[in-house]
Amino acid sequence: MLALLLQTLGITAPVFAMLFLGVLLRRVGWIDPPFIQTASALVFNATMPAMLFLGIYHSDLHSAARPAVLLYFCLATLVGFLLAWGWSIWRVPRADRGVYTQGAFRGNNGIIGLALATSLYGDHGLALGSVLAALVILCYNTLSSVVLAIYSPSMKSDPLSIFKSVLKNPLILSVLAALPFSWLQIALPGWALTSADYFAQMTLPLALICIGGTLSLASLRESGGVALSASLMKMVWLPLLCTFGAWSYGFRGAELGVLFLYFASPTAAASFVMARAASGNHELAASIIVITTLAAAVTTNIGIFLLQWGGWM
Repeated sequence: MLALLLQTLGITAPVFAMLFLGVLLRRVGWIDPPFIQTASALVFNATMPAMLFLGIYHSDLHSAARPAVLLYFCLATLVGFLLAWGWSIWRVPRADRGVYTQGAFRGNNGIIGLALATSLYGDHGLALGSVLAALVILCYNTLSSVVLAIYSPSMKSDPLSIFKSVLKNPLILSVLAALPFSWLQIALPGWALTSADYFAQMTLPLALICIGGTLSLASLRESGGVALSASLMKMVWLPLLCTFGAWSYGFRGAELGVLFLYFASPTAAASFVMARAASGNHELAASIIVITTLAAAVTTNIGIFLLQWGGWM
């Protein structure tokens, strides 16, 4: 368990390093709100789509992931999304409902979930996690686009406008563009892949620095109750419900383990970028990311321990 805890911290520590660097840079005046706004737009429209394209391009979509696993993940994600949205309608101010819902269901699976799956199960975990990652990106970005558009002060919320915003989402477009390249194993020139990789590598540091630059004690206090509620939903209640459902259905071994890791991942940094793009409460989004990332070092290890103790993974 100590080795697993250190492994988890080894994955999350660089995330915190970039967050605190953003706080420091903002404090000394090297970055400011205009920079954060411009950099967030660059991440959303360019560097993150490039990162997602490369992630799908290098994934083995022909890997032996059972359709039942993929279908269950889609259904569980939809149920979790609806539960988070329903709770927000009941208990969260209208202006924050879109950001709350996204923060409560959208996990950082492309980084933390996939890294832990690979560490636990090796190549099999990497293959299964990569196939799920393609599905994750489409599900998360589509549902997030819908709920953010409904509550956005700057986006139209009629069905046609929401449908158009989903289709124009750069993150979704990058995944759709990458799918035929990965499925048909179409090779791209080495120089193009290298250049794209240089560009994509800016995504996480830049996004996390922007989140850190947005954080303040005042914003954490103001969004404390709402952020904590979304974090509990993301790190405790939804992983419990979705993992129990997977266990009840009969998933065992690596399939159950990878599903748990994906359900239990902390909120993705992309939620901050999308909240800013939708003119939502990006300070609330940043607070949820920080709280869930801190909580992941505890909740993920507890979940893995319980599943291993029961002999189910």
